[in-house]
Amino acid sequence: MAATTNGHVNGEKSKTGIKVVIVGAGFGGLTAAIECHRQGHDVEIYESFPELKTLGDIISFGANAGRIFHRWSNGEISRRMRPLSIDLTDYGFRIHKYTGELITTQATPKMDPEAPVFNGHRGELHEVVFNYARDELGIPIHLGKKILKYFENEKEAGIELDDGTKVSADVVLGADGVRSKARELVLGYDDKPKSSGYAVWRAWFPNTDMIKDPRTKEFCENGDTFNGWIGQDVHFLFSTIKGGKDCCWVLTHRDEADIDESWSFPGHLPDVFKVLKDWDPICTAIVEKTPALVDWKLVYRDPLPTWVSAHARICLVGDAAHPFLPTSAQGATQAMEDGVTMAVCLRRAGKNNIPGALKAHQEIRYDRVRNVQKTGETTRDMWHKADWDKVKQNPESVQFPREDWIMKFDAEKHAEEVFDDVLAKVSGGSKL
Repeated sequence: MAATTNGHVNGEKSKTGIKVVIVGAGFGGLTAAIECHRQGHDVEIYESFPELKTLGDIISFGANAGRIFHRWSNGEISRRMRPLSIDLTDYGFRIHKYTGELITTQATPKMDPEAPVFNGHRGELHEVVFNYARDELGIPIHLGKKILKYFENEKEAGIELDDGTKVSADVVLGADGVRSKARELVLGYDDKPKSSGYAVWRAWFPNTDMIKDPRTKEFCENGDTFNGWIGQDVHFLFSTIKGGKDCCWVLTHRDEADIDESWSFPGHLPDVFKVLKDWDPICTAIVEKTPALVDWKLVYRDPLPTWVSAHARICLVGDAAHPFLPTSAQGATQAMEDGVTMAVCLRRAGKNNIPGALKAHQEIRYDRVRNVQKTGETTRDMWHKADWDKVKQNPESVQFPREDWIMKFDAEKHAEEVFDDVLAKVSGGSKL
């Protein structure tokens, strides 16, 4: 018998009778599903991808996400994620000027076992969470299902699939990313993405060639490493992981490319070398080992006026509601906080007040999300517009921010504490 919390297996609450359909099986959608399951809702996921693939490169989860992971299966999910994640206990984050001069080494904070930090391969960590949701919790995840449109009325919401099938529920959560189809229904118009003015080249590859080169083998022979180089409107981050076995780099740079139709393309090494001209030769030595890379245009969207549909039966969560810049290191984590908060709000409001739950969720989350989003811009600008004379006097000024108001936040605890007051506010006609 699994361990119990408050009399319920694995902390799961009694059944609420609320049916939730989630569109999208990324970290936001999976977390929303797992948390809805914990809170006693009947939940299922629809995902357009036909099969699970371990795609992508590095992804970061702050302590505020680790706190969520740790509650799943009494810490078992965290234990599975640990060996897949970078361990910088003895190494820290070494920050260099673009010319190669070491500016500062930022020590790794002591790990809180109840709120661990994870940085690892997106696909590998996603597989752990996906399999937990589907295989251990038994949450139905329907793959290869293309959603044509969303619909709602005062009593229900739903989705229509490309084969004509209609699926109805008490509430639908659009966790379908920056190109969300749910957004158009929620807003009443097509909200086109804009270029942020930046793009990222990204790569993940084995250490085979790195360890053969005397210039780069040090990154693979001494455990996990994390190094950054900062230049004018450019920064380059390089990690080795799993004891130096895997290598990963990301390079953020100015880019005004048209992103109307797509935001991810194959990258080209000659373009990267042009940006790294006159940089520390080590950067080029790393990049030239790269077998393939992705050119990822950073999409920007104006803050949405609402995440909730007219009848308050459909809600946007994660990137569908609020895309983040990578320099926030909080995009996936904030999507997870969305899922936790929504699940709590639905249970507390009850089946007869779904609109109240969705409005309360937005009220609880909106300002926090906007404030965390801004950190992506401030961190990027801190690096890209560095005044090197001032940095020389205060090297710590370019260390990556790890602010307590972000990292020590407990989304579940906060939602439980504020829900009654927030529900009273939104039910009283206060403007969201």
